[in-house]
This record gives sequence, C-alpha cells and structure tokens, in this order.
Amino acid sequence: MSLMIVGIDEVGRGCIAGPLVVGAVALDKPISGLRDSKVLTSIKRLALAQHIYNEALFFGLGWVSATELDQLGLTKAHTLASERALASLEPSKTICMLDGNFNYLPKKFHSVELIIHGDAIEPAISAASIIAKVARDNFMINLAKEYPDYGFNRHVGYGTSAHLEALNKYGVSPYHRKSFEPVKSILKV
Repeated sequence: MSLMIVGIDEVGRGCIAGPLVVGAVALDKPISGLRDSKVLTSIKRLALAQHIYNEALFFGLGWVSATELDQLGLTKAHTLASERALASLEPSKTICMLDGNFNYLPKKFHSVELIIHGDAIEPAISAASIIAKVARDNFMINLAKEYPDYGFNRHVGYGTSAHLEALNKYGVSPYHRKSFEPVKSILKV
C-alpha cells in the first residue's frame, strides 16, 4: 500500500469576516522558497501557489463560510473545512501532518502528526498554508468589489482598526462572523 503524506494548514481562524479555509498539499518533490505564508510577500505567495498547483502530487482546499462557522463553532468548522480539503483522499492511505498542537481532522484520519510551527518547518504544511492564504485573500479582494466600504481588500477580514471603524459606521455585512466579537456586540446595539 502506497501512503501519501499530506501537509495541512488553515487560514482565517482569527478573522471577524470571511471564510475559514484549510489547505492540504502532498509534495512529490521539493519546491524552493516554501515558507510560512505569513512571512512571504503577496507576490511571492502568488508565484509559489502557482508552482504548488503545477508540481504538487495532491492539493485540496476546504472552505467554511462565515455563516457555517457561526452555526458550528470554530472547532467543528475547522474539522469540516479539513474534511472538505481532504475529501478525495483515502484515509487509510494518508498520513496527515497538521500545523499546531490540536487535531482538527475528521476521526476517520487516524495517522496524524501534529507539528507546532509546522508552517515554518515542514514544506508540505508551508505549501498548504500558501495555497489557503492565496485562495482566501483572493476571495476577500473580490468581496471588496461587492462591499467596498469595509476595506476587505486591505485587511482580508482581520479586526484592524480601519475594519472596526467601517463595521461601526456601515454595520454588519452578510460576510461578518456574527458569533465573533466585536460583531456580536454590534448586533446587540
């Protein structure tokens, strides 16, 4: 039986708007320049994402909307996004390397290695981090065209001072996480 080693990482966990996205990548050969997506420039991330899509043995993205996240809570949403990213893989033939110290994967994935700061030290996890961040950032940049007042193209859903100012001025959009503060408090006003 041939095993596939897959790196997994999420993006958007701490945002107050937009989806949670989990990336999953299996590398067939090394890709130069892989790092934690947060330390790369957007231009470098885009170039690496394209390289990953062209060279990876496997890649998957799992999306959970803000509405689903509000309904499920963060832990179950993370599990659902992971399940969606890994949907086409056979669990018994997959070894998962997960960034962090908590296993969010569906229970059917038994072979899981937790790696703290894995996005900085394990290339497959770095690759997963990169494709998830590029996909989510692109979603938020496109969302800014529909909701230009919020500045989603600049802060991509994180709770920056400019985002909080816009939220207080324009109210809550359909893409804000209503179970997250300060959105939750703004809705109560």
